[in-house]
Amino acid sequence: MDEPAAGAPAVRERRLHPVTPLRRAWAPIAGVVFLVKQDWARDWALGLDPRWLAAGIVLLVLAAGAYGYQSWRRTYYALTDTELRIRSGLLFRRSVHIRLDRLQAVEIAEPLLARLAGVAKLTLDVLGTEAKDELAFLSKRGARELRAELLARAAGFAPEDAADVGEAPTRELARVHPKTLAAAVALNGAALCLLLAGPVSVVLAWQFLDSLWTGLAMAISAYGLLWAVTGGRYLSEYDWTVGASPDGLRLDHGLLDRQHETVPPGRIQAVRIIRPLLWRLKGWVRIEMDVAGTHNGVLLPVADLATAQRVIAQVLPRTDIEAVRAALRPAPRRAWLCLPVRWRGLGHTADDTVFAAAKGLLTRTLSLVPHAKVQSVRLRQGPWQRRLGLADVAVDTGARTVVTARLRPADQARALVTDQAERSRTGRREAAPEQWMRA
Repeated sequence: MDEPAAGAPAVRERRLHPVTPLRRAWAPIAGVVFLVKQDWARDWALGLDPRWLAAGIVLLVLAAGAYGYQSWRRTYYALTDTELRIRSGLLFRRSVHIRLDRLQAVEIAEPLLARLAGVAKLTLDVLGTEAKDELAFLSKRGARELRAELLARAAGFAPEDAADVGEAPTRELARVHPKTLAAAVALNGAALCLLLAGPVSVVLAWQFLDSLWTGLAMAISAYGLLWAVTGGRYLSEYDWTVGASPDGLRLDHGLLDRQHETVPPGRIQAVRIIRPLLWRLKGWVRIEMDVAGTHNGVLLPVADLATAQRVIAQVLPRTDIEAVRAALRPAPRRAWLCLPVRWRGLGHTADDTVFAAAKGLLTRTLSLVPHAKVQSVRLRQGPWQRRLGLADVAVDTGARTVVTARLRPADQARALVTDQAERSRTGRREAAPEQWMRA
């Protein structure tokens, strides 16, 4: 246990939920299963006397239980004034110190079996790290209380007050109806292509390869991908709810595995508004986001324009989607020499709030980057673009994503780089502080 510095308050270390050993006991069992899959190990096991084999299975279960229990006993977490500490490891010790001011999102996950056991997993997205740190498992109440305390301390509440703040109230902004989600999934262009790929692959394999089994294998692969983009997506995005609270945006979703994510204010680096071809018939859009340190890129899976505007206004105040779209300046006609067809879908604009770039014809994408989140701005120009008097302007965000205004007139692009650098400096000066409750 870490020794506190002289005069510093003692740090209380806490353990995970007692059901955690059941989860960790699978590690040695999985290792044995892997060995049994090897021919030599399987032949050796089958050659044993049944009594010795039964005794070995009993010993394996006992060893797995002991491993899970000891691993649980040696896992602690503690919350200090400035960081969350996690100590774990049975053979190899691991100590993690997570600075609260670098928290990008806090997620409570409830897998199906965990929901039946009444426990949840707390996942932390931290700026500057690829992998997520997690506490699995806590009681549902304990997970919510810890999330509330983490967000309160990250917001700037004093440590002695953070534990009593409690979970902030939530105001619902949008909820996706299951029927709307099902229709949106069905109108997915990739899903329709995969649906046709099954019978087409069987016919082609039979016609040209004279092999029905090859066609069936190709069809099974296509329908496996079809399930991933339809059924898997439906289960993951079921009952998607977006709420606003003083802690930030609340995202709740999932049919079998429920996810409850909180994105603190000011953590969203960029927003994308996507309009697939078939969705435009219904007036639907999909909103995605870039948050540093997290791989969850969905803000709202499907919504009409009015609902999308309501959510965007919470993330990017003073930003009107239709006004930005109307202000887009298209690429000049000579851009067709670089992109013969797609040049018609390119556009760019910038106002006092965001840098905006559009692309796509069948699936139209409008990317919005708040000026305060722009980390750098670059002008890119290849030899063919120089000859045509064109250039690209790329802005980099804190989420390691790049939004590019493609094929702008060269003189306009140079002016845009200078203007955008000034807008970014102004935006950072006017942005709310990282500890938002101290604003």
